[in-house]
Amino acid sequence: MKAIFIDIDNTLLDFDEYVRTTMAEGFAHFGLPAYRPEMYHTFTTENNKLWRRIEEGTLTFEELQKIRWSRIFDALGIAFDGPTFEHYFRTAIYDSAIPVPGAVPLLQSLSRHSILCAASNGPYEQQLHRLELGGMKQYFTHFFISQRIGAAKPAAAFFDTAFRELNEARPTAILPRETLIIGDSLTSDIAGGLQYGMKTCYYRRPGAPAAPAGVDYTVTALSRVPALLKMDCPAL
Repeated sequence: MKAIFIDIDNTLLDFDEYVRTTMAEGFAHFGLPAYRPEMYHTFTTENNKLWRRIEEGTLTFEELQKIRWSRIFDALGIAFDGPTFEHYFRTAIYDSAIPVPGAVPLLQSLSRHSILCAASNGPYEQQLHRLELGGMKQYFTHFFISQRIGAAKPAAAFFDTAFRELNEARPTAILPRETLIIGDSLTSDIAGGLQYGMKTCYYRRPGAPAAPAGVDYTVTALSRVPALLKMDCPAL
């Protein structure tokens, strides 16, 4: 592959673990009912609903931040100010970088053979900072982040801008069919890649749905990716 696009949250950096930790610490900090593991399911359900709307183009990230925790607290039956907890949540995530197992060796391997592009729906400075903290930023040459691009995966506008920037000053353009996207989201990473004519690699996390027809690769561990692409990988 000439270029490989890689999602960040829950592909390279463990967003789920961050949420669990921050909910537990934040609830204790604000004197809320003690965090219980089943509360994470409520967060995921409400958060995913809002991110689907972002992917559909009917909600902005700024709007999500205003309503997310109010909806989560309503679903949990907790009386607390949502925007206050959102500020705590966003402040904490800025300095959160929990690597998914195998992420750094994967980047080390792929960067020897391909141009690596971070492809994320999220705040630009935050995502770059977290990649830096996680020891991953150095492996990327391009950072395609929705806040800066002005469109979110899976929208064609996201990939239009990404490929335009990827091919700037390049004598021969890299075509979508010569690229791969790796990600954990069927609705943003995989759907976007398929619609744009890219090769796709679905990182299927525990409990996630199976890949639909047309997906080129499915892995349950990042360490499997280099072998599928016939690349060498440092020992894990």
